[in-house]
Amino acid sequence: MSDLSKRKDSSIGTELLDLLKTNIRDYVMYIALALIFVLFGILTKGLFLSPRNISDLINQTGYVAVLAIGMTIILIIKHIDLSVGYVAGFLGAVAAILMKNGLSPLIVIPIILVLGVCVGLYQGFLVAKVGVPAFVTTLAGMFIFRGLLSRVTAGTGTIIVKNQGFKDISQGYIPNLFGGSIHYLTLIIGIIAIIFIILSRIKSRKNLLQYNFHVNSMPIFVTQILFVSIIVFTIVWVLAGYKGIPWTAVIVGIVLFIYNFMLNKTPLGRYIYGIGGNAEAAELSGVNVSKITLFAFASVSMLAALSGILYTSRLASATPTAGLGFELDAIASSYIGGVSVNGGIGRVTNTVIGAFVIMSLTNGMNLMGIDVSYQYIVKGIIFILAVAFDVKTRKKSK
Repeated sequence: MSDLSKRKDSSIGTELLDLLKTNIRDYVMYIALALIFVLFGILTKGLFLSPRNISDLINQTGYVAVLAIGMTIILIIKHIDLSVGYVAGFLGAVAAILMKNGLSPLIVIPIILVLGVCVGLYQGFLVAKVGVPAFVTTLAGMFIFRGLLSRVTAGTGTIIVKNQGFKDISQGYIPNLFGGSIHYLTLIIGIIAIIFIILSRIKSRKNLLQYNFHVNSMPIFVTQILFVSIIVFTIVWVLAGYKGIPWTAVIVGIVLFIYNFMLNKTPLGRYIYGIGGNAEAAELSGVNVSKITLFAFASVSMLAALSGILYTSRLASATPTAGLGFELDAIASSYIGGVSVNGGIGRVTNTVIGAFVIMSLTNGMNLMGIDVSYQYIVKGIIFILAVAFDVKTRKKSK
């Protein structure tokens, strides 16, 4: 090998190392998820990585991912919402009751989402206008909606959902338009997604170069795109070999796209990050902090309502225990996804990966028959390690 080739390899290796160090908080969750998949794949003798289980994992993660996206917004502006679990459980039960009384899901779903917004506006008003701390407001909300859930399920216990269309939201898959054992529509969607990723990355790189910002070298840039594309295609290929893309994945994808666009491409997103960084400075800059806070609480409660719909659809029933611990999984997913404990920093895309980390642990340990008590211990350890890692890396960056 020539000296020039050695210098190039050394340069690329150094750049990769610097890239990993600089973006360690963003990459660590992907590394953790990959290790979880490899570990449980080995321990379950491939069962964890089977197409059916991957599909089930996506459906299991859907309600947590949606809830965690909303929680990310709240945590970025330095608040918290402890009520979202039982808001999801209660509104999911309300949806089941309405359908039991003959209403169509096409009517029920908008009603439940609007109710979620109303709940968020009520709690946001107490926080933003009255000045009650978010912790106290939402802790009270947790008690209130837990009680309401107990009331609406009292006497009947589990409320069975018989509407197949509603059940298909979290149990169904996109149609296979071309027939055959391979779900070709899933492959087509995957290829389109990869093309979109490549074009968006190229456009982003061109914009950075136009304004003389630092960008990674072309070999590193190409390597990143290839890595992401291979991961996406592998997942799509696995799903295409089973029943295709679950509707849950479509719903989560739409929610993720909307909130990612809002946070990164709109003034509202800049205001949210600004408030999280320094609320007083944002107020002095003309940002209406109260309105943004109201939006954040309305948003997380609306997504809690959607989470309740997804959960009720997946179980095809509403139970008195629905919502138990949802808020803990959502908060853990956000922090594992890189949301700063000091506010002002966080990405909804990473939060969804954090949700997959949490639910992959649960799924894998269930397949291994590990007792629930140990599962809570493991998730608690992962959670504290994620927050400790965040705190230490941010101190070093300063």
